[in-house]
Amino acid sequence: MKTNRLEAFSDGVLAIIITIMVMQLRAPKEMTWEALVPILPVFVSYVLSFIYIGIYWNNHHHLFQITKKVNGKILWANMHLLFWLSLIPFATSWIGEDHLMVVPVVYYGIILFMSGVAYFILHRLILKLHQDDETIQKAYSNQNKAYLSMALYLIGIALCFVHPILGAVCYLIVAIMWIIPNKQVEKYIE
Repeated sequence: MKTNRLEAFSDGVLAIIITIMVMQLRAPKEMTWEALVPILPVFVSYVLSFIYIGIYWNNHHHLFQITKKVNGKILWANMHLLFWLSLIPFATSWIGEDHLMVVPVVYYGIILFMSGVAYFILHRLILKLHQDDETIQKAYSNQNKAYLSMALYLIGIALCFVHPILGAVCYLIVAIMWIIPNKQVEKYIE
């Protein structure tokens, strides 16, 4: 089957996830700059989560630009990815409300790690289905960034028990790594 329904559904779910996150932002009662200080952790956690959803949307889009067909395994793998991404608004809210306490930051890291694992599974299934397609194989053959990301998530989760900020820094490093587009993939998309 073609990829267009899977892409449209995924785009819709990701749009809903962003909508849920933004609806959790509450304006302060007072009309002063100082009134923004208490909600700063909520806003920062929202920004990081928005970036992550954007990264997944972007990479998902690129992946399906050159994917010609999907099967049932890929559909379920995509649902698996969307499940983990759908937990990001809850984790975002929890971190924002509890101001970088250990358990919420660990939980956020687990969700990011599992989202990475789910994307990796989706990616591997697409490569397997298209094993005779040289373009897809060349564009997605190097998975070093994925392995490094998953390692950094696990390191970040462990560092949360030293200090939650250290874990959050690891999560931020992974986001920065993925904001830079994969030139190899963009070359094959064009």
